[in-house]
Amino acid sequence: MSELFGGHLVAKYLKEVEGVSTVFSLSGGHIDKIYDGFLEYGVRIIDVRHEQAAAMMAHAWSIHQDHPGVCLVTAGPGFTNVLTGLVNAYLDNAPLVVLCGVSPIRDCQRGALQEMNQLDMIKNVVKWSGTCYDIKRIPEYISIAFRHAISGRPGPVFLELPPDILSIKVDEASLVYPKKKSAAYKTPADSDLVKKAAAMINKAQRPFIIGGSGVSFSKADKELLKFVEKTGIPTVLMNNGRGAVPDDHPLSLWDGGQMAIMTAASQADVIIALGIRFTWLLMFGQVFPQAKVIRVDIEPTEIDRNRDSDIGLVGDLGLVLKQLNSEVTKKDHSAWVKGLRDAYLPLVQDEINARQAPSDPIHPARLVEQVRKAAGDDAIYVIDGGDTCYFGLMGLKAKETSSVIASASGLFGCLGTGIPFGIGTKVARPDKTVVVINGDGSFGFNAMEFDTAVRHKIPFVCVICNDQAWGMIKHGQELNYGKDRVIGSDLGVIHYEKMVEALGGHGEFVTKDEEIVPAIKRALASGKPACVNVLTDPTVTSPATLLFVDSLKMQC
Repeated sequence: MSELFGGHLVAKYLKEVEGVSTVFSLSGGHIDKIYDGFLEYGVRIIDVRHEQAAAMMAHAWSIHQDHPGVCLVTAGPGFTNVLTGLVNAYLDNAPLVVLCGVSPIRDCQRGALQEMNQLDMIKNVVKWSGTCYDIKRIPEYISIAFRHAISGRPGPVFLELPPDILSIKVDEASLVYPKKKSAAYKTPADSDLVKKAAAMINKAQRPFIIGGSGVSFSKADKELLKFVEKTGIPTVLMNNGRGAVPDDHPLSLWDGGQMAIMTAASQADVIIALGIRFTWLLMFGQVFPQAKVIRVDIEPTEIDRNRDSDIGLVGDLGLVLKQLNSEVTKKDHSAWVKGLRDAYLPLVQDEINARQAPSDPIHPARLVEQVRKAAGDDAIYVIDGGDTCYFGLMGLKAKETSSVIASASGLFGCLGTGIPFGIGTKVARPDKTVVVINGDGSFGFNAMEFDTAVRHKIPFVCVICNDQAWGMIKHGQELNYGKDRVIGSDLGVIHYEKMVEALGGHGEFVTKDEEIVPAIKRALASGKPACVNVLTDPTVTSPATLLFVDSLKMQC
């Protein structure tokens, strides 16, 4: 007869059934028995310095792997610390499984250490939440959590595991395991609606495709590329979907960024929206009143959200595109594509010029171009910050799905994601060069995770676009109130690279254009977690700041 501790059962089920090899976590007494189980069953722990970072690393893992990232945190402050990363995953629709300690059930309402109502706090920002009270049901509850994370529109889930069931033993012969790893069951769209959508696409003179994270989470890359090339439709992919149609593809309009989106959307007669929400970044879908709209989404409530659709196709994006590919006809829209480029490229010419010309002080757009020159287009890039996100998204080139990500530009606008996302990405994709381009303000949120990277030997390079301020806020204050009314947004010159060196990483400080590429190449060659701290022009304001300031004015 074999007996297992509840904590060991958690580890055994994660490893042997769900196939979990890595968990992002920060230790705590309430979850110690699970840690002990990880030793027993060979689950790798990436132990972090703040629970927020653990959730963000697991989030990045879920983007680059074919199963959810797993985050394990302790009760009380461990739980509250994880909230920011969890909400970011919720608004990004990322499949994330958060396992959490909780005070002992036997001491409920007695004033136990870290006793608090965690479930009521978490329920509005997860797809599913629960508490397992029975040691025999641990496998069942974890299976439920994984199924909810990946079913339909993906998202984070939350499961409490009290020490009452983790520190006792159970006869393994009495356990009933789910027979297989959790799987997402996918459905196609209504075939009659697919035919109507295809007919509309075939008749369109000025069609435009805009896609989002649904491309990534449905693994729709191949079908999307086939669809784009068959129909000849100009395309922009955003968020985690970017790169499924490579940025240098003749039908990708990423050379114009936001200007290309606005230009194409305002002139199109048919817009095909693929796995993307009409949020404030797309002006809630109101920027293209002249166009008919076909929306494809796995979530039915998105089909008419903020803008009525002419045709709504509800289903898994990859399957729906496969349906459409059998109905659409071969088209050549090269004249339409050329007209768009002729219209928007002059609008971004100043920025293109800034990338190509050395400057003193260094222009942020030039810094991004030099980073790209040093690390190459085959790297995976993570961008974090305000203005930094804009220049990074505009200047980098995605060659594969999710290879250029700026979580801070998402719906939550969450700063501090860069370093944890960089670490989580490198753990998920150890074969790839991973480069983080970080604003100096956002760098500070999770800078201590360089210690995590050093301890676990996770090499990545963080390039700081250091404008010595919370740049987006500072420039917003200047625009709204005048340059003499700036307050609480200046940071000054800080040698962040020295901190990274003190933690055991590689650090460089750069002030001149000609120093950028050699410094980054040395950082990449070091094989260590590395920081290249680059002073950039503090006077540069990005178009994203102007949009942000205007959006706040509209709400007043």
